[in-house]
Amino acid sequence: MADLARYTSFASIDFEGNMQAVLRHLRRYLDDPALTNPFWQRFDQRLRQAEAAERPLADKLLLLHSHVYYMVELFEDHDDEAALTALRLLEEECF
Repeated sequence: MADLARYTSFASIDFEGNMQAVLRHLRRYLDDPALTNPFWQRFDQRLRQAEAAERPLADKLLLLHSHVYYMVELFEDHDDEAALTALRLLEEECF
């Protein structure tokens, strides 16, 4: 018989809080004309669409998940350790 104790529950994971932490860091770059570019402007449009969707939590989570490597590059380029830490937590707990 399988050891059911090895399975963990996702009930205590704060998906929304983890996403919001990353988005707060990301907003600094998206909202600053000196730091953004067409790629991130398009991402911002897609984020706003996701936030307005029927299932905003799932849509935002999928959008962030599909852009992890780009966010890592952005945060590393700006030596943003706090943003990288928040992103790692989101990856480990929510993806």
